[in-house]
Amino acid sequence: MDRYAMQVSGGCQCGAVRYHATEMFDNAHICHCRMCQKAVGNIFAALVAAPREVITWTRGTPARFRSSEHVDRGYCRDCGTPLFYDNTEGNRVNFTIGSLDHPELFPPHANTGNEGRVPWFDTLTSIENGGETETGQEDWASAIKSTNHQHPDHDTAVWPPKSE
Repeated sequence: MDRYAMQVSGGCQCGAVRYHATEMFDNAHICHCRMCQKAVGNIFAALVAAPREVITWTRGTPARFRSSEHVDRGYCRDCGTPLFYDNTEGNRVNFTIGSLDHPELFPPHANTGNEGRVPWFDTLTSIENGGETETGQEDWASAIKSTNHQHPDHDTAVWPPKSE
């Protein structure tokens, strides 16, 4: 597995936990196993690893849940954002691609844990874009945007921002 020198940062939704890595492995993948599904609350976990020795926690400390004998699942104890899968006996930490500031840089190259794959997974790309899933969706999206407390996709000196 190749290693690439690059500056990568990410964190949780509320900004209480942030991380930085100076190298990444070329192992972006989707895991469909039932444990990953539960850990991220979705039908799969999209993951990519950084070598353990190049990771710095730049804000806060993630909470950990020991999901099996040698695996910790990291998350923000404030907002619940799933952040990583860590085989504690390994040399890397697999970050959730969605927690990265630039998830678009890590397209998955493999599907793993296929024993837990939901039967309709292959139909996802054929679903029509758009459509209404909530009553009054435009009002709902506008209300969320105007009261958004989500941390931006970059490091900040202070979070949350000071009230004016």
